[in-house]
Amino acid sequence: MGKQPHIILFNPDQWRGDVLGHMGNPAAVTTNLDAMVNEDAVSFRNAFCQNPVCTPSRCSFMSGWYPHVRGHRTMYHMMKPDEPVLLQTLKDAGYYVWWGGKNDLIPPSTGFEPYCDVKYVPKQAPRPMFGGAFEGTGNNWRGAPDSDTYYSFFVGELDTGGESHYYDSDWANIQGAIELIQNPPTDKPLCIYLPILYPHPPYAVERAWYDRIDKSLLPERIDTKTLSGSKPSILTGLRDLYRMENWSEERWTELRATYYAMCARVDYQFGLLMEALKQAGIYDDTAVFFFSDHGDFTGDYGLVEKNQNTFEDCLTRVPFIVKPPAAEAAQPRVSDALVELVDLTATVQQYAGLTPNYTHFGKSLASLVAGETETHRDAVFCEGGRLHGETHCNESAPANGDPSMLYWPRGEMQRSEGPEHTKAAMVRTHRYKYVRRFYEQDELYDLANDPGETTNRIEDAELASIRDELRERMLTFYMETCDVVPHGRDAREKK
Repeated sequence: MGKQPHIILFNPDQWRGDVLGHMGNPAAVTTNLDAMVNEDAVSFRNAFCQNPVCTPSRCSFMSGWYPHVRGHRTMYHMMKPDEPVLLQTLKDAGYYVWWGGKNDLIPPSTGFEPYCDVKYVPKQAPRPMFGGAFEGTGNNWRGAPDSDTYYSFFVGELDTGGESHYYDSDWANIQGAIELIQNPPTDKPLCIYLPILYPHPPYAVERAWYDRIDKSLLPERIDTKTLSGSKPSILTGLRDLYRMENWSEERWTELRATYYAMCARVDYQFGLLMEALKQAGIYDDTAVFFFSDHGDFTGDYGLVEKNQNTFEDCLTRVPFIVKPPAAEAAQPRVSDALVELVDLTATVQQYAGLTPNYTHFGKSLASLVAGETETHRDAVFCEGGRLHGETHCNESAPANGDPSMLYWPRGEMQRSEGPEHTKAAMVRTHRYKYVRRFYEQDELYDLANDPGETTNRIEDAELASIRDELRERMLTFYMETCDVVPHGRDAREKK
């Protein structure tokens, strides 16, 4: 095996796949990502997560398993010590693994030692994320409990106290990673894992980033007035509880511009990290992966944040950008190939020269990155929700239903024993999306003619053959991935 490359896993939280300048979004200020795609990297236009909330998605892309394989489909069922995690694989293979940022992957009781050499703790204590926004401190941005801002997640401008930026944990972890690059271990390749928090709501950002967003260039929001046909009941339920139905378009624009500004801030931080690699002379020796765990409604369908069992593209399509080390072939561009986040593990392993010792379902993106092919998958999949009676699978369990909690609306929907939190799964091709739902009507969209997924055509006779074909494809998917058999075999007789 040749020299192992350094590896950067840059993992912002809740970044929609369409908020990228090089994807043709004129309002997105992502100059550093755009430059890397123009020069060194491939960005995948059709990259999809395997679950639209944090922990199940992270368990999936860190193992190469779909959430159903071992029941990693809630926020409270993380990776266990006997299960494969990419960070541990790299550490065992001789990498110096540095983890700076959030967890949402392993139970804290397990400890981080098996997975990384360093779980970074900043020398200077960062300020609370979003100015204490989760608690509604500071200027009491949430408003009164009966107001239309109480569950909006909208904060707006962060008070920097006269500093150049609001020194939160994201800034602290970025600076810690840069210090490591400037003073790396001399005997091991680096793996830097940066699961930062932005642009996860609450929607809050420094004025300097907000001022960079031209609000007149924001794409049109998917308004509830455009929806027809049967849509998932959780969407209506969330809208009722959020109480934002009377928001003007101007107010939605302010929220959306703030989210775009949060992405611009992350792009700037990413640029700082890339510049540090260049200054250290190791940029060419580094494989860089930029990807998010899932997306965000950001006003589409009259909603904010996300939920666990609907699969609109704004939630399931994510940024996924790969820059290989210079020793590996690359044809920089935007690729239209269908790819999944489970492909991360396989791609990292290939570039690192590792052969997995367990079954996973990722497919390396290396040949796509090299420009040797433009096809990868015929379909992508995402899944979530729960069966009736599976109260242990409530994403918000064991919350007590306190309405003062910021996530109370989503928790109420997901504690329901009605159809709202039904188990569901998506299969998506380039043109069509089919969603199988247990306790309410399935969904079918013709994305070529309805990219906003506004009209459910599940009962349209013209698409009956497409519906049946996608149902069959979903059955094949579950047959192929329903379990994993350990590579080591048990002895059947005593020797």
